[in-house]
Amino acid sequence: MSVFVVQPEKIIEILAVKLKEYPEISPPEGSEFWKTAFFKELAPMDSENFWYIRCASILRKVKKFGPIGVNKLRKFYGGKNRKGRGLNHSAKASGKIIRVALQQLGEAKLLDLKDRKGRVLSTEGTSLIERTAYEILRSKEQ
Repeated sequence: MSVFVVQPEKIIEILAVKLKEYPEISPPEGSEFWKTAFFKELAPMDSENFWYIRCASILRKVKKFGPIGVNKLRKFYGGKNRKGRGLNHSAKASGKIIRVALQQLGEAKLLDLKDRKGRVLSTEGTSLIERTAYEILRSKEQ
């Protein structure tokens, strides 16, 4: 329950630092040049930490909404596609970034596949995210 009490920015920031310790999780070659969606103009500015921040964010979303798949996560990370006059349309985020991040989190044994319904947190992933949330709550109390 503590994951839902802590502010998302704080837990994602601390989880990203902890995910750097896992050898299975590393940015793919050339990922500093990837845009996060086709409607974006530039790649993320914080390209060194972007991959770990996105993996931490995906880990939190799987905890909150799991079982969840790539398509649902593409909708979560999507945005507005503005092309000239007229109405704005929603657009999905890049699927490859999310897919590779999910595969790496699976290799690190933080995610499990649940009977073709999507991915869920493993016991290791749950304990990692709960311990992180507990540390944040304890630091607030002192």
